[in-house]
Amino acid sequence: MNCKICNTTTTVIFNRKVLNKYAVNFHQCMNCGFIQTDEPFWLDEAYKNPINLEDTGLTSRNLLFSKRASTIIYYLFNRNKSFVDFAGGYGLFVRLMRDYGFDFYWTDPFTPNLFAKGFEFNPTIHGEIEVVTAFECFEHFVDPIIEIEKILNISKNILFSTEIFPFEAPNPDKWVYYSFFHGQHIAFYSYKSLRTIAQKYNLNLYSNGKSFHLFTPKKLSNKFYNLLLFTSLLGLSSLTKLLMQSKVHSDSNLLQQNKNV
Repeated sequence: MNCKICNTTTTVIFNRKVLNKYAVNFHQCMNCGFIQTDEPFWLDEAYKNPINLEDTGLTSRNLLFSKRASTIIYYLFNRNKSFVDFAGGYGLFVRLMRDYGFDFYWTDPFTPNLFAKGFEFNPTIHGEIEVVTAFECFEHFVDPIIEIEKILNISKNILFSTEIFPFEAPNPDKWVYYSFFHGQHIAFYSYKSLRTIAQKYNLNLYSNGKSFHLFTPKKLSNKFYNLLLFTSLLGLSSLTKLLMQSKVHSDSNLLQQNKNV
């Protein structure tokens, strides 16, 4: 197989059972470090539930991401513009960000919108989008470059999460992010593979070196980016919420008006 990031020939590095029944090869690119599975024929079965039942961290993760994203957006981007959450799941993150006061919209072709109904993204209505967030979806991409280009068509600023590794493939018996049991994770990124993507589209990459990353044309300080991530969990996100005007009540009024039209 050729690497789906840089098109270099890959090497099979191990074989594991996916969904506890399919023997699947995992291939690594020796150029950029990206790891991909065999072509994932098992996805229909893996996505019987679009959000797997074992994902008990769904709520805590959205709370964490809302703290980080609100801080990054407030201090690095135009907070008064509109934003989109790509692969937004049940819409919890969009609702949290609107509660902060950001004009966020939801899009996801595979998961029902439960928490952000009425705030679905429509490119013909919502115009220029300042930042797209894409949390815990890069590892699900069958064709990462195609999906990333879809996001870039919305905005050149992408704030996203995915667990990364320096270059050497993580031990398959120790790195839980492979998630063999549910079969939805099929793409795994080294830091170099993210940097390769950024260079392909003339973007800058900022990262905490673990799980939270930013593609943007802006030239920023990676130290400042990480300082914002750190202080967002120490109360800076609460200050951000105080400085913004929450959309809790205005959204309720808007939805009531739309319902009566």
